[in-house]
Amino acid sequence: MGLLQIDNPPNPWASNHVEWLGPPPTQKLDVFVDHSRTILSENNSPDVPFRWSVNPYRGCFHGCAYCYARPSHEYLDMGAGSDFDRRLVIKPHAPTLLRDAFERKSWAGEIVVFSGNTDCYQPIEAIHQLTRACLEVCLEYRNPVGIISKAPLIERDLDLLSRLARETHLTVTMSVPFWNREHARAMEPAVPPPARRIETIRRLAAEGINVGVNFAPIIPGLNDDQMVEVLERARDAGARYAGAIMVRLPGPVADVFERRLRTHLPLRADRVMRRIKEARSGRLNDPRFGARMTGEGPYATAIKTLFEQTRKRLSYSPHPMVPSPSPFRRPKNDNGQLCLF
Repeated sequence: MGLLQIDNPPNPWASNHVEWLGPPPTQKLDVFVDHSRTILSENNSPDVPFRWSVNPYRGCFHGCAYCYARPSHEYLDMGAGSDFDRRLVIKPHAPTLLRDAFERKSWAGEIVVFSGNTDCYQPIEAIHQLTRACLEVCLEYRNPVGIISKAPLIERDLDLLSRLARETHLTVTMSVPFWNREHARAMEPAVPPPARRIETIRRLAAEGINVGVNFAPIIPGLNDDQMVEVLERARDAGARYAGAIMVRLPGPVADVFERRLRTHLPLRADRVMRRIKEARSGRLNDPRFGARMTGEGPYATAIKTLFEQTRKRLSYSPHPMVPSPSPFRRPKNDNGQLCLF
């Protein structure tokens, strides 16, 4: 991403907002420690196909302009713009907290997804290795795992992922919403290029891992014409299932997204913003369950139809089913007995 200047939309939870008299200073990387007492986040949205997620990090170095998680940074008294990209939060106790959760009598071995919020394999994972440590806990308990990421760093853990795939249940979904490298660089500046992510799909598939692709988000007027090529290339690389999600721009995300778009792709900006509104009933975001992931109206319907036709033509499977019964097992203690508490 290069040098990043401080640039945050106003935080509705903050009592003041900084306005720079001159050019804003550059945003350095700051890492903070989160001492949360739990690590599992519960989801109750019918639009999301999983209940539990683990997020070892908050904020994301990838800096994707469209990231729906940006507003969550405002609850930490930080900004949803450059703060989200460079003021990152780590959860060093995440593996211990996950083990504690698995030891609860109420835990039934449901699938745990990494991550529902920010990328669990963003660059600081190379240093802190919290995702790997949590996955080792999942393997220890044979708990089903799903991973959603954009990062080829996941290849570092091929040994562990292969064991998870063999001994429990694992799906890895790579997010590839662009094929045009210029567009990808503009909107997700610190993410490796699309072709590199397709190579990651190839390497995961070669290890027998059930891997899929998410063309997400669909950004009308910007990347919708790239969807078919991404789906074709991912299928050739070994992806078994595919998904797609319409872009949604809640709160300050709309401001971050439009600024980035007008700065780096100014000739497309008006068309893109107009098309998004066409797919969102005149708005940039629709929080309603059932519509927030797909959009509505003729334009959204045309995109959905194209995706479904392409998915069927390429023989992609629907999203993989969670195993039933769960392979989850608590490890035995030194005496060969299962731990009950």
